[in-house]
Amino acid sequence: MLPFDIVEYQSRLKKTKQRMEEKGIEVLLISDPANMNYLTGYDAWSFYVHQMLVIIIDQPQPIWIGRYMDANGARAKTWIYEENVIAYPDYYVNSSTHHPMEFIAEILKEIGQGNRRIGVEMDNYYFSAKAFVRLQQNLPNAEFLDADLLVNWVRIEKSDQEIEYMKRAAKIAEKAMFNGAESIRPGVRECDTAAQIYYHMVSGTEEYGGDYPAIVPFLPTGENTAIPHLTWSERQFEAGETVTIELAGCYKRYHVPLARTVAIGNPPEKVISLTSYVVEAVNEVLLSIKPGITCGEVDDIWKQCMKKHGIIKESRLGYSVGLNYPPDWGEHTASLRSGDATILKPNMTFHMIPALWFDHYGIELSETIRITEKGCETLTNYPRELIRKDPFMPQPQDGIIS
Repeated sequence: MLPFDIVEYQSRLKKTKQRMEEKGIEVLLISDPANMNYLTGYDAWSFYVHQMLVIIIDQPQPIWIGRYMDANGARAKTWIYEENVIAYPDYYVNSSTHHPMEFIAEILKEIGQGNRRIGVEMDNYYFSAKAFVRLQQNLPNAEFLDADLLVNWVRIEKSDQEIEYMKRAAKIAEKAMFNGAESIRPGVRECDTAAQIYYHMVSGTEEYGGDYPAIVPFLPTGENTAIPHLTWSERQFEAGETVTIELAGCYKRYHVPLARTVAIGNPPEKVISLTSYVVEAVNEVLLSIKPGITCGEVDDIWKQCMKKHGIIKESRLGYSVGLNYPPDWGEHTASLRSGDATILKPNMTFHMIPALWFDHYGIELSETIRITEKGCETLTNYPRELIRKDPFMPQPQDGIIS
């Protein structure tokens, strides 16, 4: 059931231990499900309860600790030895008297790891303040270090197999975007377009099925295109509106996001002009990207292109993307923004999203890119333009657009 050869997992573990050694960490506690997946293959919707992957600097095998009912999943979907899968009883779940970190601390003490230098992912969605406090209380002889993003930075350079999975995710993204945009007509509800997108994200292609994305599709409409990160409602689309669609194809938990703007009928001239500026700048940035330049330099190229049109983008131009779980598909490492000194290397992947939001309107047009040996490539092959829909086209019939 492993999506990668065991040799690749062992290589990832070796690189992680090298970073641990550099930071003086002897025991690494991983709560981020993406990092668990990356190092072991574990993939289940069990991250809503506390679970932990333990990496010990001088031990060859990780230890998985989680809820009893999830232990068989860890045995089935990882390369970890069965004796290294340890389960805590269900009375630790959502309890006011017991906490899973107390159990984990006891295990660490039992195996002689209670007085070592322990790294924890401090700024992580899945590691709460109470979890940290309980670990400290129950491991008084340990020294705790911040290991936030340690594994994330190992993940930033993808293997060829990871890139292949992202290329499959890209095909799924293309199909979901086409069918989502195709469904938009006056009188169609936003939720029905979201349903079309979801169907094709999960159905995938004839060759391979899709996975659930870490972020739901975004569908701001009309004046709400000025507001990023809105989802959908049951309201109907109207002629003259614009709609921004941001989604991602996902395959084996690897994401390729894609964003476009749809105009129902004749779009306002300001939207047409703004889109042309963005496309021009994106093309210039894509031609300029190459290994050896920094993320900050990429953003500077974008800013210079837009400056001549008097446009300033407050937010970053993009971010490293790939393997992840809800609530985010970004890797939380390198960002395409001024000042980021991360040097681009082959097989790094970024979601470049030069979206612009103003007081009453906005546009989105994004590309997910891979850094190549000499430049970069876009992973999706989708028209880089404003999508225009005839408002007088008949509404699609019930069912799935093929």
